[in-house]
This record gives sequence, C-alpha cells and structure tokens, in this order.
Amino acid sequence: MKTYTLSIKGYEVNLPVLPISDTLEIAFFNLHGNPSLTEHCGKELSKLLSDCDVLLTAESKGLQLTHVIARELGHEFYAVARKSKKLYMQDGIDVKYNASITTGKEQHFYLSKHDVDLLKGKKVGIVDDVVSTGASLLGLEELVKTAGGIIYKKAFVLAESSAADRKDIIYLAKIPVFPKN
Repeated sequence: MKTYTLSIKGYEVNLPVLPISDTLEIAFFNLHGNPSLTEHCGKELSKLLSDCDVLLTAESKGLQLTHVIARELGHEFYAVARKSKKLYMQDGIDVKYNASITTGKEQHFYLSKHDVDLLKGKKVGIVDDVVSTGASLLGLEELVKTAGGIIYKKAFVLAESSAADRKDIIYLAKIPVFPKN
C-alpha cells in the first residue's frame, strides 16, 4: 500500500494514500484507536486554543481530540455537533450543510439545548481533525452563529491541499492531495 510520511509537530505518522475518485487520492488521517497520536495532537492544539471559552467539534473523528484539548484547558464541557438527531435533542437546533470531500452528500448538524447554551455568547473554538474543502467547517460555523456564539478560532490537526492557504484557520501540519495515476 502506498503511504505518505508526515511529521506533526515532531510526531511521525505514515498515512495510507487512498483513492476518493477516479482522479484523486488523499493521505487518509485517522485518530480513531490511536491514543498516543490523539494525545500528542490534542496537547499541541490546546496551546493554540487557550483563549477560547468553549470548544465545538463534529462527531466522530473530532471527539477524542476535543476531549484531550478540553481536559488540557480545564474545560468542564465541550459541545458536540451530531450528524443525526438523538432523542435528547428535541429542543436543540440543526443546520444543513453541503458534502465534505469524504462524505459526498448533503448533511445536517444537530446541537442539543445544553450545547446551544454552552456556545451562546461565548468565544468558540471549532476543532476537527482535517480541513479540506471547508464544507463541514461551514456547517459548524453556521451552528455557532445559530446558537449565538462567537466564532473565535478554527483549529485542525491537518490542512489538506489549498486549505493550508486559508488565513482564517490554524493547524499543526499540512498534507497534499495526489492525482491518481
């Protein structure tokens, strides 16, 4: 299998290069099941998010990362944008957003009333593993606005391809996309 080697603030990872279309491949980054990498990235991102009042992430890849950051910052709670409406979310909010590079369809983000109340009037740090097209990020930004929060910082472990040129985000490392041979 083809891999791409990357250093994330001194932590070396070998990412599998996987096809996502007939013409494009990506270096696939996955924190699930890797506590050492998650701890490293969470601790590094916490240094960049120390002035945020609260954190928001999307399920599922951002969950354990945001848990580490919140713990490092001493936050009691962080907000989670769910991709399906759960029973306890009857009094929450939702927004639609367009597909990301890895999902390929319109989706929804849902917030419980508890999480809406966490964000309202607060400086929110949006956290996720990878930013690429920015589609998921737009959905998270809309959630913050709808909840009455202030989008303060947008932090990622990796910025993929041209997302690394954005001036409105912070990240630990960048990765390219690859034309499929």
